Amino acid sequence: MNETFTSVSQEEAGFRERARLSFELDADICVIGAGLAGLSIALEAARLGASVALLEGRHIGWNASGNQLGTVMPGFALPLTELIERIGFEDARELWALSKEGAEFVRANATEENMPGIGPSNGVLEVSNVDAGDRLISRLQMLTEYFDTEVEGWQADRVREVLKTDHYFHGVYYPRAFQVDGRKYVHGLAALARRAGARIFEDTPVVSIDHSGIRKRIVTPSARLRATHIVLAGNIHLGAPLKRLSETLLPVWRYAGITAPLGERVHEIIAFKGSVMDSDGVDHFRLVDGDRLMWESPETTWAARPQRFAGAIRRRIRTIFPGLGNVEITDTFGGATGQTVHGMPQIGQLRKGLWVASGFGRQGMNTSAMAGQLIARSILWGDERWRLFSPFELVWAGGTTGRVAGQMVGIWGRASSAAAGSLARYRERARVKEGEREARLAEANRAAGTGPRRPPPGVRPRLARPPTPQAAEGAEPASHDQGVSQ
Repeated sequence: MNETFTSVSQEEAGFRERARLSFELDADICVIGAGLAGLSIALEAARLGASVALLEGRHIGWNASGNQLGTVMPGFALPLTELIERIGFEDARELWALSKEGAEFVRANATEENMPGIGPSNGVLEVSNVDAGDRLISRLQMLTEYFDTEVEGWQADRVREVLKTDHYFHGVYYPRAFQVDGRKYVHGLAALARRAGARIFEDTPVVSIDHSGIRKRIVTPSARLRATHIVLAGNIHLGAPLKRLSETLLPVWRYAGITAPLGERVHEIIAFKGSVMDSDGVDHFRLVDGDRLMWESPETTWAARPQRFAGAIRRRIRTIFPGLGNVEITDTFGGATGQTVHGMPQIGQLRKGLWVASGFGRQGMNTSAMAGQLIARSILWGDERWRLFSPFELVWAGGTTGRVAGQMVGIWGRASSAAAGSLARYRERARVKEGEREARLAEANRAAGTGPRRPPPGVRPRLARPPTPQAAEGAEPASHDQGVSQ
């Protein structure tokens, strides 16, 4: 990432000497994993008065949490209609309300006062790759009438006013959704947690966990820690101590790139100031630093160097916005997320005093913030709303076979999305051409005088004689001779 977009202090960036756990320690809560979820839990618990120790095997935000686009909006990876089918309407409404609370948690923290240079901006636009007007209307009605969410439906012409491409049709605009500098937010969250009293130890991997008894024991290479509650927020990187839990997540690496400055031409082609994502989950992009385009697209279930995807990102940008030409990708980045089989995050208590907060792949920043609130408040206040996630059990992700299957499903999904989009654009062009042909034919008929004739001015057209009662009843009509004699 470039200096403007990711400029953080040396202390926040990890250039200071990291504090390792090198002494015996007791705490109320031990959080394992210093990503968005772990930091949110530590911050909320410390604010509520608990003593908190957060252990991180590497450094704060080193993985996906420190390499994301910073979009914040309500909802989950599982589509709303499927969520309702799975758990019922009322529970779906409660979960949706919790996701909104998570977004507001981020908004309250991501202020210039708390995190200088965080750069919040409003507005997220979700666009469709196909002409889906009927589904759009149904979704808008559901969100506004039953889920108390402020949204606007945009017709294709309005979408194309701000995004100069024929790849997108209808859109759903979320005016209350927003975006921040993702990397600054992670380090800003750590700074807030420290100020609230949480103790964060980096370069401190967990070797083993004994979660039996009232006081749980955590062993690290250099020291031991005891806590009443342990929260596992390490995503797919929990490692040997909790290998079975890690195996319930499908590891997916998502990659993004930032272009060189594009000048004023980019504002002519991309006039929307917020984040844009497509409904198929393929593309996600926004403008940063005034005239640079940050674009997230490729994903894989196997680790790779982010630089390998610069060409794919450049080609994708040119496919969607050919008017930008061949852009230069100056930086690439990425990280691994853990995706669940059922499409919902894993939030809850595994056994007394042992908690989990993971599976946030494709979920958005709001869900990790929501998990922080739910778990901290359950431990300290007895809030039981985490049980809303109980229907979404831990499901084995399939190991190597699951990763291969996930890769194939991803490829198939992107291919089917591209095919559906191509078909939709073909039909749109066909409709336009048919309309133009009919307009030319009508104009030619008028010019030749062969179109429908109009009576001269002042002459009333003759009306057809109404049918006789006999004719109306199906009687045989009179012959011409009979008509004359009468």
